[in-house]
Amino acid sequence: MSLSVEPQPVPLATMPDGIVRVAGTRVTLDTVVGAFLDGATPETIAQQYPSLALADVYAVISYYLRNRADVEAYLAHGQAQAGVVRAQNEARWDPRGIRARLLARQKSSEEAA
Repeated sequence: MSLSVEPQPVPLATMPDGIVRVAGTRVTLDTVVGAFLDGATPETIAQQYPSLALADVYAVISYYLRNRADVEAYLAHGQAQAGVVRAQNEARWDPRGIRARLLARQKSSEEAA
């Protein structure tokens, strides 16, 4: 009996917004790589995200390990964009005192009821 060895495509898909997700799921490349770098095993990652097949988690980690520089550049770019968006949101809505404002709003709605 001979074993047919064929290359398997990496189960990643780039969405129109530029975010890379595990194909057929909403789980991002960032999520899988981040969990792996935090010490999670592929089995743990697959358990935490039931939409992921264990084989796909292994394939994504393998892709990361073989293309570390490119993936890390992608991740750094995403983190930089997140920082810009966070700064824009904080400029638009001041986060200082938000807890007090929310508690006051809750108290006001409770008094009205």
